Amino acid sequence: MSRAIGWFLVLALIVAGWMKWQVVTLGERLESARQENGRIAAALTDTRAAIDTLQAAVGVLAQEEEKLRGDLNAAHRLALTREQKIQRLLNENQQLRDWFNTALPADVARLHQRPGFTGAADYLRWLSESESVPNPGQPPGD
Repeated sequence: MSRAIGWFLVLALIVAGWMKWQVVTLGERLESARQENGRIAAALTDTRAAIDTLQAAVGVLAQEEEKLRGDLNAAHRLALTREQKIQRLLNENQQLRDWFNTALPADVARLHQRPGFTGAADYLRWLSESESVPNPGQPPGD
């Protein structure tokens, strides 16, 4: 019987050692899982903060877009009102209609002519190369 008790004690020590090893291993895995959970929680907090920031920016942009659309609508209404007023004045006043239908002087018409520009450099080059408008207060050749 003492032999059976010896085997039982050896088996109990082996089982206790195995259980101790399991407890240590599970403790390490638990600590690793806690660290991973902490990293994920921090990433989630950062993501939520980024989402909140983006949502606030979207709200601001939506308000600005709404304001710009209102400004654009007001500008369209103003342009339409001015166009209607010009048309009404042209219809009412023959002298104004005659003036409106006359061709612009050549120098003024030339100011309205612009080539297609592909950038600011083209525009600046065109400005420096173009002829200046003559000054009516000075004789030609100055």
